[in-house]
Amino acid sequence: MKLKQILLGVVAVTLAMTLGGRAVSAAADTTDTGSTSSSATSGSTVQTKALSKAYVVYGAGLASEDKDTVASALGVKSNYTVLTATGNDYATYLNSAGTSDASMISSVALAPADPGTGVKVNIAQYNGKNNITEVTAQQYAMVATMAGVKDVIITVTADKTVSGESALTGVYKALAADGLALNSENTQAANGVLDATQPAIDSNSDDSKYPGKLMSAVGSVSSDLAKKRQNGDDLATKADIEAMLQKALAKQGIDGKTSSTQINNISIALSKVQQAPVSTSKTYVTNVTNVANNLANSIGDKMASVKDFANSADAKKAENFIVQIWNKIVNFFKGLLG
Repeated sequence: MKLKQILLGVVAVTLAMTLGGRAVSAAADTTDTGSTSSSATSGSTVQTKALSKAYVVYGAGLASEDKDTVASALGVKSNYTVLTATGNDYATYLNSAGTSDASMISSVALAPADPGTGVKVNIAQYNGKNNITEVTAQQYAMVATMAGVKDVIITVTADKTVSGESALTGVYKALAADGLALNSENTQAANGVLDATQPAIDSNSDDSKYPGKLMSAVGSVSSDLAKKRQNGDDLATKADIEAMLQKALAKQGIDGKTSSTQINNISIALSKVQQAPVSTSKTYVTNVTNVANNLANSIGDKMASVKDFANSADAKKAENFIVQIWNKIVNFFKGLLG
């Protein structure tokens, strides 16, 4: 009888360790060695824990009769928490006043991603058309990462043609609602990178590989700048950053496609990210390097697949399979000892 109890106990503990590993990994907080603040207004240097649930944030300018169609395009389910992004939110997170509610057209959905996924972005078509005319999925992914976001799947759409710049407001608002408020210095500096990279991407609109390669180069430079700051070195000068960016662009094979003016403006934006609190965080270095690597070969409007979503159907199938195997093992031992 004692042997039976011991064997069953061993099986139970092993099973719990096997199945619990995924849940523990998903729930664990990442320690951030950078400076953070408990203030709701200043927010955290980086997102230090997983998004707890899914959100949909509609632009305040979206007509109520179009919400169902937008929700369908975003893949929204009944368990998504619903929020609205307003002009005031845009001013709060991006420090740009004067934006009206009516101009907040684009909408976003956020879903937790498996740990280590980074930020992945899908731009969803609305009635068969991509209405986000300027900002690319690769820009959204890198800029959100620079703002301090990690391990989320972001889906963006709009019911009419828009540039897409206001969509990130919804991302930051959803994170704040989840208790993960980001530092406004970081979100503003990140948005500067969005603005600075847009002309380069617009001038290379015929090259589908360019956005991913550009944002990968930008991310790798930002990672190096953050490491430099954390090592206690002097902050890189604009000339230093330009040289680093030139080298990174050459590595991606797009230095000849990026003008000196564009490189200058991107370098200025990267300098501001270097000075922002996000660059004091070791977690940021890991996150931005991961996303930069993902972006190097990223093409088109869809970066994420089903396997990237936390608690995806594939993951549940795998867990169910493990449960079935262990049930057979338990029953086997019961048969031997019964």
